[in-house]
Amino acid sequence: MATFTLPEGLRHVTRSNQKTVYNIFFQASAQALQKLALDPKYLGGKIGMVGVLQTWTRSLDYHPHIYYLIPGGALSPDGKKWISAKNTFLMHKKPLSIIFRAKVKDALKKSGLFKQVSSQVWQQDWVVHIEPVGNGHAVLKYLAPYIFRIAISNRNILDCKDGQVTFKYKDSNAGRFKTMTLNAMEFMRRYLQHVLPKGFQKVRYYGFLMSKKKKQLAEIKHLLSVPELKTEKTAEKEFIFICPKCGRNMILIEQSNRMRGPPLEEILFHRKLRKIA
Repeated sequence: MATFTLPEGLRHVTRSNQKTVYNIFFQASAQALQKLALDPKYLGGKIGMVGVLQTWTRSLDYHPHIYYLIPGGALSPDGKKWISAKNTFLMHKKPLSIIFRAKVKDALKKSGLFKQVSSQVWQQDWVVHIEPVGNGHAVLKYLAPYIFRIAISNRNILDCKDGQVTFKYKDSNAGRFKTMTLNAMEFMRRYLQHVLPKGFQKVRYYGFLMSKKKKQLAEIKHLLSVPELKTEKTAEKEFIFICPKCGRNMILIEQSNRMRGPPLEEILFHRKLRKIA
């Protein structure tokens, strides 16, 4: 798993130009991973990855970062060989950080936002972490809730009265829950800065994990001797549903095209915001 974080000196520009800078953030970090993976010193091939954007800390501060889950290997440039990562090593974080910083810098120049950034930002080291996570199941379980989760859940708000909001959050360093009380306007400011631009895609797929690369992914499965699952064909499309208990294929009886509404927890949370405003 790789984690890219935007430095503090870029956050004021990002907050005021979210759609533009978030897109640059995704593009630069993904390209940095892909470029270094092509280097024969590391993998020498094309990787696939899933990226998830998160913008908050547990105390609702603004802290944009992207998590990438990356399979431990790459497809050779000619597409005929799978190159496995060496033990638990994928690539070094230092050159990854340097490439990431350079790509963000170039993209900001093209966007017209470069002059709003302090020159000191380009002199400092940027934070990038990359570490092995086994088969990835635990990380998927950790990242999955962030796809629909909002910055704070309703159950973590302990009190709302006299224009003050008290909520609990888990302190990462202490490993225990703490409480914080803010006036209503500051609480809403912190919360609303994490509302993404309309239609923004916070989960993105790259390389052989992109939806248009299904054929390439099938070739990788073949190279790894991964058996294909049996499917049920419905309306000339293939659907795979696995029973979580017995592990067998399920039969699709009906498909609903209804749009998903907001979670009940989110509805209740926004009602509470209106009440304290």
